[in-house]
Amino acid sequence: MLMTQTHLFTSQPSKTLPPNRSFLVPSPLFPDVTDALGMVPIVRLNRMHSLCQQHDFYLKLESCNPGGSIKEKNAAYLIRDAEQQGLLHPGGTIVESSSGNFGIGLAIVGAARGYRVMIVIDTKTSPTIRRMLQAYGAELVEVPLSAADAQGSMQVARMQKAQALASEIPGAWYPCQHQNPTNPNAHACFTAREIEAAFQGAPDAIVIGISTAGQLSGIGRFFKQRYPKTRVIGVDVAGSAIFGTPRHPYKMTGLGLSFIPPNFDPQMLDAAYCITDQIAFSVCHTLARQEGLLLGASTGAIVAAALADAQQFATPQRMLLLNPDRGDRYLETMYNTDWLMQQSITLLQGTELTQTIQSLQSIPLTVVRRSEVA
Repeated sequence: MLMTQTHLFTSQPSKTLPPNRSFLVPSPLFPDVTDALGMVPIVRLNRMHSLCQQHDFYLKLESCNPGGSIKEKNAAYLIRDAEQQGLLHPGGTIVESSSGNFGIGLAIVGAARGYRVMIVIDTKTSPTIRRMLQAYGAELVEVPLSAADAQGSMQVARMQKAQALASEIPGAWYPCQHQNPTNPNAHACFTAREIEAAFQGAPDAIVIGISTAGQLSGIGRFFKQRYPKTRVIGVDVAGSAIFGTPRHPYKMTGLGLSFIPPNFDPQMLDAAYCITDQIAFSVCHTLARQEGLLLGASTGAIVAAALADAQQFATPQRMLLLNPDRGDRYLETMYNTDWLMQQSITLLQGTELTQTIQSLQSIPLTVVRRSEVA
């Protein structure tokens, strides 16, 4: 159930409350931060693109989770599962490789449940993410730039380091989000049901960033079984290996892998899009300035793909877009004009951005499915 907050800024609520806005709705009481996960708003996009007048694009703001991202759900679910299986004991150590959000999620749950948390990072990890991890008490272990592969990815090197640390530290547990078959369950059990409850059934389409494929597999499995007419649209960053398109360096974090994760099931997909850094970052700036939503780079890619996909439908579509994280952790990168200039990334605006989105084409699913067995 979606909760609305008390309106605090008026002495005459009956005259000044927005239409359809509940007043004095009580906030639930939770035993700790991990139980508050998933209680996030879903908001409609209205101004950023002319297609918003023809179709309903709803953003599920997982950025409103306590730590600012959807990965906290995975962290809480996997930690509780490890406790139940006897893989993680009181006072134990959690070791993981993460570019940001999952590491932060583990650090949050670790702090709430009394675990030592070690996160393996690399040179792409921003100062903001480093400070957030340390603020939650996580210990950082950095993999050197020399460990990068030919495309500049350090994911495999990070995972190898995390595995080595976990084997050396007594009582350590390595969740390995990229390869853990339990990872999708958090979204099959919670995120998918939250979407179902909000729509009192199912939207016409759900647009999901691939990442480790936990969200795609969990949500996709749920809706394919119960609502087979709902289209599932997968989104990745251009340069990633997952969809079988050419690999090349990219600046985005949160999307993109140098390998195909075991949880990736292309049979869940009805459409697939690869979005460049430039388009994703441009959409994020537009969302902030025209919708009042400061969100992460992967959300820009997801919104761009949703807009491109909706163009093919003459009848109005209701689309649920999964927003993975908030934008404040990217203030030193994507929202920093100096950083954008250093990366030679020029933001697209207005008609130029609209035309660029209009020209986006989905990746043939025959290509995506070949990548799974390559």
